[in-house]
Amino acid sequence: MPRSSDRRGLEPVRAPRIGPGRTSPAAPAGARTAWGLATCGGLIAVGFLVSLVLAGLALAATGIASSRLGPPAADLTLPERTLLSVHLVIAGAELDRPSGEAEAELELQVAAGETASEVVDRLYAAAVVRNPALLRSYLRYRGLDRGVQAGSYELRGTMTLAEVAEALQSARAPEITFTVPEGWRREQIADGVTAAGFPFGVAEFLVQTERSVASLPEAEDLPSLEGFLFPDTYRLPADAAPEDLVNAMLENFGRRVDGSLRSAFEAEGLDLVGAVTLASIIEREATLAEERPLIAGVFLNRLRLGIRLESDPTVQYALGQQPDGTWWKSPLTLVDLETNSPYNTYRIEGLPPAPISSPGLASLTAVGHPEQTEFLFFRAACDGSGSHVFSRTFEEHVAQACS
Repeated sequence: MPRSSDRRGLEPVRAPRIGPGRTSPAAPAGARTAWGLATCGGLIAVGFLVSLVLAGLALAATGIASSRLGPPAADLTLPERTLLSVHLVIAGAELDRPSGEAEAELELQVAAGETASEVVDRLYAAAVVRNPALLRSYLRYRGLDRGVQAGSYELRGTMTLAEVAEALQSARAPEITFTVPEGWRREQIADGVTAAGFPFGVAEFLVQTERSVASLPEAEDLPSLEGFLFPDTYRLPADAAPEDLVNAMLENFGRRVDGSLRSAFEAEGLDLVGAVTLASIIEREATLAEERPLIAGVFLNRLRLGIRLESDPTVQYALGQQPDGTWWKSPLTLVDLETNSPYNTYRIEGLPPAPISSPGLASLTAVGHPEQTEFLFFRAACDGSGSHVFSRTFEEHVAQACS
């Protein structure tokens, strides 16, 4: 009987199995090197292909940006131009949409030395721009970031980003905004121009209001342009001369007091100077807008009947500036009503020789289109509301006096 050792020796030799927990025999060193080189070469090839694709996309983006937006700024480096082009092409649709909130408006004052980026930050804070990064890219790509200069700009959220960028290239010269309220006399306007920051003084302005102008031949014989310096808000360059402001006010008067209104004055029996003079009195008398046509009707009734106007503002005008520096003295005394002046309608018949203030359009319109009434008198109501009570007779007028 053969021995066990002999049986084992007869068994066939088997290759070792590879399975869990077992390691395959190590590959020869040459095979490992070849596999590594092949893998590395594949990665390099993929990277090269990706680079070609990205380069193609970048080249396409620069071409699209150039065709849509125009040539890029000459000082852009190639990487900078590429990055900006890609950004602008991807977000390009936003350039033609409203840049910010519909209600956003900004009167932007750019100081000397302020950068375009700082300006964009301010536009974003004011909701004029929603995408500040895109605006910066557009400005830089076009080279417009260098064109933002010190000055004044008017910008709105309804503008497109491209329009905002273009608007930032046209700064207005620094300006002064000056408002003339209805009812001011020219000396008050003169004080106001100094306070507003104009480079001329009171005396220089007043001299310009004492000249005749071709556009107002009717005012040639008047002592000044009082009444024709139309009350409104004016915006002029910070270096404006006094004649610039006066001319702007006269031109505004000419536009507002048009041919139809002048015809209405004539229908009431008034020439231009008479109509403006009456309107200037109404401007000082009326507090409530709705009473202006009725007050005009009362004054016109008195003029037609030859009754003195007896208007307090005409006395206040004659008294001039008070010791405390104010104008339009109030209250008036009985002595004040006896002031000897051609403007004092308690002493003179008809209208004063010239206007006493700058009437607004509402008072001028009231003269041309007065309310038809039988009232001949009015006085301030006793309730402090600023309204007036009106009477047909002097007895009624006296009875309405405050106790």
